Amino acid sequence: MRRPVLNITPPERVGRVVVGLAAILAGALLLTSTSGLLAIALDILLALAGADLAVTGALGHCPLYRSLGYTPASLEHRTP
Repeated sequence: MRRPVLNITPPERVGRVVVGLAAILAGALLLTSTSGLLAIALDILLALAGADLAVTGALGHCPLYRSLGYTPASLEHRTP
């Protein structure tokens, strides 16, 4: 299995991991204190979005960036 090409800058990677972990924690805390079906669904979605941010930040690869053809200027001249 080949590792995907890095397409996220180091500061953005750190930000994604921090915000992702915060969203996972918030989703878990809110999930324990809610009882409505809609609220539970939204809490689960918040935790899943946080997991997505944390994983893409840890890997350094964003599939959406690849699909859109976006590469940060600081990574354009870097060879894989």
